[in-house]
Amino acid sequence: MGNFVANEGLSIFVILVWLGLNAYLFVQFYFNFLTPKWFYTRVLLGHALSWARAPAAALNFNCMLILLPVCRNLLSFLRGTIQCCSRTAARQLDSNITFHKLVAYMIAFHTAVHIVAHLFNFEYFMDAQLNRNSSLLTFVLSEIGTGDNLPFLNPIRTNETNPTIVMFTTIAGLTGVAITLALILIITSSMEVIRRSYFEVFWYTHHLFIIFFIGLVFHGYGRIVRGQTNESLNISRPERCADQFEDWGKPGSNCSVPVFAGNPPGTWKWVLAPMILYVCERLVRIYRSHQKVVITKVVMHPSKTLELQMKRKGFSMEVGQYVFIQCPSVSRLEWHPFTLTSAPEEDYFSAHIRIVGDWTQELYEACGGDKNETQEAWKLPKVAIDGPFGTASEDVFRYEVVMLVGAGIGVTPFASILKSVWYKRIQNNQDVFTKKIYFYWLCPETQAFEWFADLLQSLEGQMTEKGMTDFLSYNIYLTRWKENEAAHFRVHHEAENDPITGLKQKTLYGKPNWDNEFTNIATKHPGTKVGVFLCGPPQLGKSLEKQCRSHSEADVKFIFNKENF
Repeated sequence: MGNFVANEGLSIFVILVWLGLNAYLFVQFYFNFLTPKWFYTRVLLGHALSWARAPAAALNFNCMLILLPVCRNLLSFLRGTIQCCSRTAARQLDSNITFHKLVAYMIAFHTAVHIVAHLFNFEYFMDAQLNRNSSLLTFVLSEIGTGDNLPFLNPIRTNETNPTIVMFTTIAGLTGVAITLALILIITSSMEVIRRSYFEVFWYTHHLFIIFFIGLVFHGYGRIVRGQTNESLNISRPERCADQFEDWGKPGSNCSVPVFAGNPPGTWKWVLAPMILYVCERLVRIYRSHQKVVITKVVMHPSKTLELQMKRKGFSMEVGQYVFIQCPSVSRLEWHPFTLTSAPEEDYFSAHIRIVGDWTQELYEACGGDKNETQEAWKLPKVAIDGPFGTASEDVFRYEVVMLVGAGIGVTPFASILKSVWYKRIQNNQDVFTKKIYFYWLCPETQAFEWFADLLQSLEGQMTEKGMTDFLSYNIYLTRWKENEAAHFRVHHEAENDPITGLKQKTLYGKPNWDNEFTNIATKHPGTKVGVFLCGPPQLGKSLEKQCRSHSEADVKFIFNKENF
């Protein structure tokens, strides 16, 4: 329980506060529209009025939040600022995309409630206009504003129209349609299957957020939903005058015709500050994108993985960070995130890019990956870099014992960490708090081992020379091979080094028994906090997080950290 609180306590608290604020705003605004000011509006609309306005308030709140988790530079600044005060608080920033998704789902929910309620409202407005019975209060209220120079209450001004025409001829209707269509496209294109397989679709449709926010700001300018003004309310109280509607404004009557007005637009007050922050964020990105980046080396690895080694003036990084890369010759609009695989101690920064889609394939070809001859430096494409940005892996040196778990290309953040650890060790850096690293690499096929195995071979040889073989323990798993399938392969390749990776450590087959691994580490390192770092699929993350909770005891605690992109 204690470790669950350490891992998830603050996250749960933040989510509960956010849900509580949503509930508070919904309930507060629901009851705000049950006051006398809105009595006559409720005569026409009933409780559908409150059901439309309550989610609108919650929408404003969530639209205020939606941009903040994607302000990468702001988050990196906050992460560095609060890191020294609270590691737990800094770790919450690594869940920025998860929170961004939750806020988006909440926006979708409140939008749906808001739309359904307003569909009922327009039907009620239309019914009041169609029922031409002067003995009904609804008819009298609908006639206010017709030939008497008073503001209307019913926005449908004639019985010869319909809600669809009103929807496409009013500011509220047009902006509402634009907002809804933009939101539908943004959310549907964000599905995992589309984002992974058709990233360009996800990228372009996500920029419909510009239309969404413009529509949101202007949505309330038509002031279609109106309530009684305070001045009119003081003169003609509904509880006294509602039953005397046939005598409104007549000589001798104490009740005048009520005057109505809509609330001034307020959405801009909620979203202005986040929009300014986001504009500043984009300006910083534009500035960075115009800084000169030089590709110093291109390495084509056998497993169709492209390594770019680059330099940029003033570039400074930490282990495990990532950058966004743009290649104008491929696309001037698309930016893609890649983990840095170089160490801070090296005089360049690098990224390993697996060729899996149109953009990466075109970059691969632009760098000469499809040619046999070496590409001359002046022929290499220009690239722009935004970053670096912080991730959970930055905290790796804050733990005495560390578990690194990478799956497939998810091993890239740990390349930077392992390199940096080695540099610190050979330089006898006394500030290194980490004393032991357990590294696990899970790959489906042998081809995925090729580029990273070179680094491990180098580290293995250097550690043997320095007599530091106990510092790093690593296990490589070939997950799609079972032990019996690999037996024949091993018989014909009995050698000191592993036949697949060339390492002294033999490749294991199948999936790790995480329960045994965690138990062994807990036994070997009593009284420590073990940092568990994962870059891999969500299913593996759930499994490791569960192991962290179940194996944490009074003297050993496993703290789970996961990369998020």
